[in-house]
Amino acid sequence: MSVPMHQLDVYLDFISPYAYLGFHALPEALEGQSVSVNYKPVLFAGMLKHWGQLGPAEVPPKKVWTFRHVLWLGQQAGRSMQAPAAHPFNPLALLRIAVAKGLAQGGDPNRETCRAIFEHVWETGLPADDAQRTADLAQRLHVTDWNTDAVKQRLRENTEAAIAAGVFGVPSVVWQGRVFWGVDGLPMLRAALEGDPRLSDAAWAAAESIPAAVERPR
Repeated sequence: MSVPMHQLDVYLDFISPYAYLGFHALPEALEGQSVSVNYKPVLFAGMLKHWGQLGPAEVPPKKVWTFRHVLWLGQQAGRSMQAPAAHPFNPLALLRIAVAKGLAQGGDPNRETCRAIFEHVWETGLPADDAQRTADLAQRLHVTDWNTDAVKQRLRENTEAAIAAGVFGVPSVVWQGRVFWGVDGLPMLRAALEGDPRLSDAAWAAAESIPAAVERPR
């Protein structure tokens, strides 16, 4: 009997240290599963705007905690992770390079393209959005033009598709209409792929019916 191939859409933005960690944790989380993974670069800032959120780096004490946390997680995972010289930064050029490379290959960027860009940001300690470093990265990836209308449109479409699927943060994996958010959501994803009864359709939908007792004025 053939095993069904699970189609996974992985939404990521290279600005996110958790997206970096999740990218590297994903293969282990999916080991032994029959999956096809589509890497979808999105503009995290666009999702934050849509959902009316601040980014973690925009809340000063949360930014400090985030970097303490992710660097510790990186060490725990044996990764050579370093914070870029400044954060947040503008990730648009890096996202467009990834999209352009994917389009040139007939679809979404592959894992090696995403790996190279994540390493550019999270394993050097250098400015992630430096123009010369960005140009050098594009040259290494054989991307000559990442500012075409087609590239910009695909990045918008990816971001809009993520929002339509209910994605609110990165990294997020969408499988059969379900959103699994964050590095710590990967074990839950694996459980779902394995048919964990605790993640039945009814159990999954139950969270949607929890009412709010109070709403904070905005």
